[in-house]
Amino acid sequence: MNSKDVIANENIRLKEVRLIDENGAQVGIMSSRDALNIAREKGLDLVLIAPNANPPVCRIVDLGKYLYEQTKKEKEAKKKQTKIEVKQMRYRLKIDTNDLAIKNKKVREFIEDGNRVNIEIWFRGREMAFTDQGFELANKIIDALSDVAIVASPPKMAGKNLVFSLEPNKEVLKKLRERREAHEKQNQVKQISNEEV
Repeated sequence: MNSKDVIANENIRLKEVRLIDENGAQVGIMSSRDALNIAREKGLDLVLIAPNANPPVCRIVDLGKYLYEQTKKEKEAKKKQTKIEVKQMRYRLKIDTNDLAIKNKKVREFIEDGNRVNIEIWFRGREMAFTDQGFELANKIIDALSDVAIVASPPKMAGKNLVFSLEPNKEVLKKLRERREAHEKQNQVKQISNEEV
């Protein structure tokens, strides 16, 4: 968090604020000028915590410490976020069974890694007359991956391509979360062992 993002001290230009002291106890509702004077007497800063509340909430804190804690919280939240990437796989209408198996295997790997996969089936030239075969191929792909994926958007024609997307089901996401937690614990153990050495 940047110090420019925080409204503090003289930058708080409000008629009334609800004041919370450095211990978290509620002081009461007063003018922002009085709240700033109380903060100055204690040698601390006045920070606007909840500007949308009625009346807005201000807290007496050490501004440097407050900014440090906020950036720390943001970093922790970023670590816990699950990032879903969108991968893409293209199939041709006339695809051999072995090629289909290999592409399905790659899509399965993407999904098990927690990624969403957009799938395109290309039609070239006279193949456009056989879009029903494209839908059959799409259903074949969906059936082959039904144990790890759910259909995010059903197959539909987009120009000369048949497109649809698959995303991981809840079981895959749960396994992925467990793997990440185990990996984090392993990293913590390594850090502790490195510090001891």
